[in-house]
Amino acid sequence: MAADRSSGRVPQIGGSLETLRETNRQRVLEALRAHGLASRNDLAQSTGLSRSTVTTLVSELQADGVVAEVAGDAGVERSGRGRPPSYLKITPKAGAVLGVDFGHRHVRVAVGDLSCQVLAERCVDAEVDTAAATALDAATRMIDEVLAEAGLTREQVIGAGLGLPGPIDATSGAVGSSVILPDWAGLRPADELSRRIAAEVVVDNDANLGALAEATLGAGRGAEDLIYLKVSSGIGAGLVLGGRLYRGATGIAGEIGHVQVQPDGVVCRCGSRGCLETVAATPALLRALAPAHRPDLTVRDLIELTATGDLGARRVIVDAGRMIGRAVGDLCNSLNPSAIVIGGDLVAAGQPLLEGVTEGVSRHAQPGAAQAVTTRLGTLGDRAQVLGALVLAVGEFRTALAGAG
Repeated sequence: MAADRSSGRVPQIGGSLETLRETNRQRVLEALRAHGLASRNDLAQSTGLSRSTVTTLVSELQADGVVAEVAGDAGVERSGRGRPPSYLKITPKAGAVLGVDFGHRHVRVAVGDLSCQVLAERCVDAEVDTAAATALDAATRMIDEVLAEAGLTREQVIGAGLGLPGPIDATSGAVGSSVILPDWAGLRPADELSRRIAAEVVVDNDANLGALAEATLGAGRGAEDLIYLKVSSGIGAGLVLGGRLYRGATGIAGEIGHVQVQPDGVVCRCGSRGCLETVAATPALLRALAPAHRPDLTVRDLIELTATGDLGARRVIVDAGRMIGRAVGDLCNSLNPSAIVIGGDLVAAGQPLLEGVTEGVSRHAQPGAAQAVTTRLGTLGDRAQVLGALVLAVGEFRTALAGAG
């Protein structure tokens, strides 16, 4: 072997081959993560590797217990006759991720594999806004419960994603609003949970996690440019641009709930007047319906009234959708997305909400932007945020692997 004359060193071919092998292993695992289930031919096509290389790598991964074979057709739709191909999937031995979703009044925790398949999940009602430490302690207990149910230990956890219904500073990871989350303001929730479970934790707001989940696992799959709307007690948007989550300079991109839509409207909790949240979030809709029904109306009541054909309930939801569509129309003019996905508590209202948002976008977006975008209801329901937390954790793991490579 000839020496490298410029350095006097002999090139380390063996080390390069080992690095290439590990890189190819990760390519196979990444393809499996993306597909969930895949045949060897699928993996060869997805990775660009030869069938023989894929077969060798899969055999190694199976020997390590990282990949398992699924017999039969595995529920995968296929065409043609003959013996069905065998399919492969990632096992929890490859590592597990945790997702933690803090709502205003609930804590939801899930553990999943590296393809974001949920292995176990828990949800409990809890006061979150004014009891940060208690909520974090509850999440820690639930983490131990879901790990035990899945037959896993904390040592197998490679990371966790955490979501909160409020703005998160992109630089420090601190919660930025004392109005929305009074007991969390200034707290770094990822650090707090990491200390409790001895694992890396990454944090984001709930709308961003909903966007990640719907874009990866739900109604937004295949859309490179997407707006996710979370319509609940507040209104927020998660933005996926060029296939990547967009957070903005300080992490507050998508805060459309505080776009002013009525200059002389009621005072918002943010201190401004006539914010979108004051006319289209669920508390505003319940107040609007109270005179015709009763003052203690709940969101569940509102959904049930809409489902049974109550004209007043339908009207307030369609009107709210139109107002949301007006604000989103401006976003469409700026970002030109291909999809809008609606999530949050109010998505259960279904068609009236979709109708209102679609009409508002059509009226207020430029024709070219309105024609390019499809508005649809999310498919992940109230699990979108915890699933997004799993996607976030897996994404962080992949980034770390790429950096290490």
